[in-house]
Amino acid sequence: MVDKVCRECRSIVLSGQSCAVCGSTNLSTDWGGYVVIIDPSRSQIAKKMQITLPGKYALKVR
Repeated sequence: MVDKVCRECRSIVLSGQSCAVCGSTNLSTDWGGYVVIIDPSRSQIAKKMQITLPGKYALKVR
């Protein structure tokens, strides 16, 4: 099964037809790279990507 990524928040969606983080159904299978955010409040990458919840996020979504 190919993982899908939410085009709205870049969260990697492992199952289902909607994003568990933001609820969007605007998903893509065309994405590249990922980052795992453990503590968004202390992560400079999370701040730059505007991520507020821990999880696995795509770096590029098409």
